[in-house]
Amino acid sequence: MRIAILGAGGVGGYFGALLARAGHDVVLYARGDNLAAIRAGGITVRDANGSFTVPIGATNSPDELAGSEFTIVAVKSYSLAEVAPVARQLALGGSVIVPLLNGVEAADDLQRAGVPRSQLLGGQTNVSAYKAEPGVIQRALWKERIVVGELNGELSERVTRFVEALREADIEAIATTNIIVELWRKFNMLCAMAAACGMARSDVASIRDTELGHLMIERAVGEIAAVGRARGVAIPLSQEADMMHHIDRLPGTMKPSFLLDVERGGPTELDVLSGAVSRFGRETGIPTPVHDTAAAVLARRV
Repeated sequence: MRIAILGAGGVGGYFGALLARAGHDVVLYARGDNLAAIRAGGITVRDANGSFTVPIGATNSPDELAGSEFTIVAVKSYSLAEVAPVARQLALGGSVIVPLLNGVEAADDLQRAGVPRSQLLGGQTNVSAYKAEPGVIQRALWKERIVVGELNGELSERVTRFVEALREADIEAIATTNIIVELWRKFNMLCAMAAACGMARSDVASIRDTELGHLMIERAVGEIAAVGRARGVAIPLSQEADMMHHIDRLPGTMKPSFLLDVERGGPTELDVLSGAVSRFGRETGIPTPVHDTAAAVLARRV
């Protein structure tokens, strides 16, 4: 299967390497030093057990991505506007677009950028990987997962075919008829931890394992679930308790990727995380004081 991947960082580079190693025709859309390194030596994936290197196609020309049956969009949300025209071009050429971005609005953003909704799937992933240097991906030792589904809830042949390709690459992949709920489930934990750890400038344990810190995380989780329900998402009544159960078991030294972006001093995904929750709250009349505060404080980078 020919698969284009827009973005060759932690997510795109890692899954691209696995798909290429499994024999799929993968082309990464990359730029700069990363593009040069991939062209020269492929992608190297490292973890605590060792490493592997795989040759893989890479380009900065949208025309060289033509003919891709599927296109994975794997950039940070703040880079989506840069690659959206490429996604539109590929979609109009027949490619099915699968966004694997944080937040819950990526498919809508792509549609607003001209990608036909009929060419869009919903997708989310749980993965811990980052670009350590050009052409090199560092990953944590746990099993990654990709969940994919039609935005209208149907179980389609194209979803099944894409999931089968992922599984051929030893990626845990799930076809769902409820991708919107899946997106909000991930959003609930990711956004709550980004807000708490971001404001505290701390790893998980330093904020979670204090009485008031734990209470703040509970409230952040509750605000997200509340605005989701107010927007018509069928979020289970057990979701808040399920999220806290999971958060209470996260490794204490873990830092959300949002906090790593803050520490590096570069752009962050604040607008699609607490910024989005705050906006959803104002639109629906649901109070979101934790995320309002996070959006205000973290925008200043104090």
